[in-house]
Amino acid sequence: CIPSIYLFMKMYRFIILSILIAFTNLSFSQDFTPDTAVNRQVHLYATPYKKAIGVKMYPSAISYKVFVKTNAAFEYLGYVSLDGFRATALYEKYMPIDGNENLTWYVGYGGHLGLWSEEWKKNNPNHNAGIALGVDGILGLDYKVKNTPLNLSVDWQPSFNFVGASYFESGWAGLGVRYTF
Repeated sequence: CIPSIYLFMKMYRFIILSILIAFTNLSFSQDFTPDTAVNRQVHLYATPYKKAIGVKMYPSAISYKVFVKTNAAFEYLGYVSLDGFRATALYEKYMPIDGNENLTWYVGYGGHLGLWSEEWKKNNPNHNAGIALGVDGILGLDYKVKNTPLNLSVDWQPSFNFVGASYFESGWAGLGVRYTF
């Protein structure tokens, strides 16, 4: 009973810290200027955005992205399933693609913490721990739909768990649909 209370308190602190970081980013994010010939050399998109919220599918997650520079963002993902949940924080670097003013590619890294149920452990006998802590990478394409508050992305998010069961997870990828503001 004591280990489960201890785990709950650690998770509670992690969630509170994640929320505080997200709100700090909301408060201190820089403003972007409109697209002009001069600013186009600085900003990645013809219609730039600084924040986005939406969903990422496969596996399903709530996604919140905030740009901290014109070419760098933090993305926070919350995955929830019947077997448990996983929280991921990523730092992403964006690079333009020549010839398309609304399409960029990005690469990044981060970490995750997951808590899984006894049912998950039964279905994954090689992963006997109910906790997963590890590092993530991400590689993807990001498209800002011009003159609309819509952002689409597709990415691959490999990860390596080193607490709980140690294993490489290469099957996480996703299509993101977000409202931008």
